[in-house]
Formats: sequence, structure tokens, C-alpha cells
Amino acid sequence: MRLKRFLLRYYPPGIILEYEKGGELMTKSIDLLDLSPKTAVDPLVEEIQKTEPLITASRTQQVKQLILRLQEKIGQQDHHKFYLFKVLRAHILPLTNVAFNKSGSSFITGSYDRTCKVWETATGEELHTLEGHRNVVYAIQFNNPYGDKIATGSFDKTCKLWSAETGKCYHTFRGHTAEIVCVAFNPQSTLVATGSMDTTAKLWDIQTGEEALTLNGHSAEIISLSFNTTGDRLITGSSAHITFHNISLFYFLSHRKVHTLIGHRGEISSTQFNFDCSLIATASMDKTCRLWDALSGKCVATLTGHDDEVLDVTFDSTGQFIATASADGTARVYSAATKKCIAKLEGHEGEISKICFNPQGNRVLTGSSDKTSRLWDPHTGQCVQVLEGHTDEIFSCAFNYEGNTIITGSKDNTCRIWR
Repeated sequence: MRLKRFLLRYYPPGIILEYEKGGELMTKSIDLLDLSPKTAVDPLVEEIQKTEPLITASRTQQVKQLILRLQEKIGQQDHHKFYLFKVLRAHILPLTNVAFNKSGSSFITGSYDRTCKVWETATGEELHTLEGHRNVVYAIQFNNPYGDKIATGSFDKTCKLWSAETGKCYHTFRGHTAEIVCVAFNPQSTLVATGSMDTTAKLWDIQTGEEALTLNGHSAEIISLSFNTTGDRLITGSSAHITFHNISLFYFLSHRKVHTLIGHRGEISSTQFNFDCSLIATASMDKTCRLWDALSGKCVATLTGHDDEVLDVTFDSTGQFIATASADGTARVYSAATKKCIAKLEGHEGEISKICFNPQGNRVLTGSSDKTSRLWDPHTGQCVQVLEGHTDEIFSCAFNYEGNTIITGSKDNTCRIWR
């Protein structure tokens, strides 16, 4: 094995090693999820060298410099105030979803008008209109980190795979017998997963366009699904329960259901893995969020406090904090270590349906039926900015990778870019 070069990953902090093995170029990552500006660098480098043979003594200084750069990035204070850059009259009917590519250079919008549109973030210019669905385009996704393909799931029971660069349709995946309401790419960008109102999830091969696997077992519609960061696990959430699947990327027949996560007393609204895939968070209409051990499938905590349905849940990029959004008009931030609520975000005058952290983890963004998005300090619970101007409910909001651009999507048929 021969180390070729280092790559820095800012969010979450880590160093990617690019090395040669048997003539093949490979990568592995050193995750530094607990790194802070106060972390002592020398002992950390020693610890890394003990466990990573590719980091030889001659590389010590280089690794130190990389860690110092990561610390500098983490330590940057965020006093950024966002202003409205552009209003996009995106579609002739209400939007259903918005999503960024990994770099944030472009984003997509789905709509009841049966199309998905691709936009350039820097200019707000429309790049492509993806046409061909015969009903609402409800679920949309880039194949991040690559960002060269887009999947669209529709109420017409099909999912389509598109080129993000040309707008060409590669495949139409047919097989579901009811509306498709969620889609996800695996991290390797070899599979697309679709979840449907027909109570099944399906995996599709991106190269061939063929169905690779059908995941049965749910007794109600599948409303959320997500892969873990290595792509060998998939969670499917239905209104009844959550199922945790083990998926071999090399031989699909080795798929097996690992766990059924039972405990919620209401419909599941959102599911997510943390970065190192050790925990799963689930939000439910039973007013709680639950944390599950991904290895054992056991519930390790029930996060309570909301007075109404929990509509969304998210981890920060390092997996150390969890944020929840509720129909009670509040959001909450919990520590993943202590499982305690550390901040209550109060100020919205309507239900909050969407919540996300910025990549740095020092801001939380919420979208509400009160027509506003708000930015919060997740540690104090203080509202630091209100993004106003939409004339109807905001159902989707997202940060770009750098955390310096926000997209908000509303039922007023517009999408807004904030910088």
C-alpha cells in the first residue's frame, strides 16, 4: 500500500487518504467527529499513527497541518446574515420539494405541474426542465456526492433517472402499483431506492435500469427511506413501523431484514442515520423522537417534550446533536450523548415541517406554515434571523455545503435563494 495524497473533509471533519493497493487507487477516511478548536494536536496525531499504518513518521508534520486547518475552519464564528438574492417563479403549480447537489452549485425543484427543474444557484438561472412524468413529481434527489444524476419519484407510480448535466432521461423504473413518495441513492451511486404507497420499497440498478430487489414486509405505505454512509444498510419507515435492511452491494439476494424497530405509537414521519451509522433517529406522530442502536435495533432513548406530532428529525454533520421539528410550532435540539434537550426553539406561529443544521453545526434552519424560515443558535435556542417574504407555507429548506446559501420552497409556487 502506498499513500498518494491527503484530502480534507470539512463537514464532518476528517482526512481522506488516497492510496494505491495492487495497482488500484483506493480511499479511506480518518473521521475526526470529536475534533474541536481546543483539541491537543500532538496526542491526536500520535493516536492516528498508532491505528493507521499509512501515516508514517515522515507524514507527521503534514497531518498536523491538516488538523490545524480543520480546527481553524471549525473555530470560525458564524455572524453571517442572509439576504434575499432571488425569487424564482419556479413552477405553474405548487412545489413539492427542493434539494441541493453536494457542492451547492445547483439545486432541483419538484412540482405538482409534473416536472422537475434544475437551477444554477449562483445566478438563479433555469438549466433544465425534466419532463415526462404523468402526475405530480413528489420525491427528488441528486446522487450526491457526485451530483451528475437526478432521481424523480412520481404519483404516476414511476421513478425516472436523469442526467443532471443534459437533462436527458436515462431510465424509467416501472413496477410500483401506487404513488412513489420517497427516493434515495446509495452513496456509491449504483442503486436508487424508491418507497411507495403500495407498502413496498424497491432497489433499482442505475446501469441497467432493471429492478434489483423488492423489499416487502411493511403493512402500510412507505413514507421515508435512507441509506447509511457506507451504503450497506437501508432504513424504510412506514406509518406502522421502521425496518432496517442489510443490503449486499455485490449480491442482492443476500439482502435480509435486520431489525424491525417497534415502539412508536403513531405514524413515522422521518428517519435518519447519524454519520458513523451507529444511531438511527425516527420522528413520529406520537409526539416523540426515538434513538435506536443500529447494531442491536434496540431503542436507546425516547426524546420527549413536544406537545404535538414530530414532523422532521435531523442529526448535525458529526452526529453529536439531534434537532426535531413539530406541529406544535417549536423545534428542539438534543445532545446525542446525554439524550437531553439542550435548547427549545420558540417563535414560529405555525407548525414546523422541516429542520436542518448548517454543515458547521452552529445554526439550525426551520421552515414553517407561518410563511417564514428561521435561523437559530442550536446551543442557546435564540432566533438569530427570520427569513420573510413567502406568501404561503414553507415546506422545504436547505443549506448548501459551505453553509452560506439557503433555498426555501413554498406552496406559493416560488423558491427563494438567500445568501
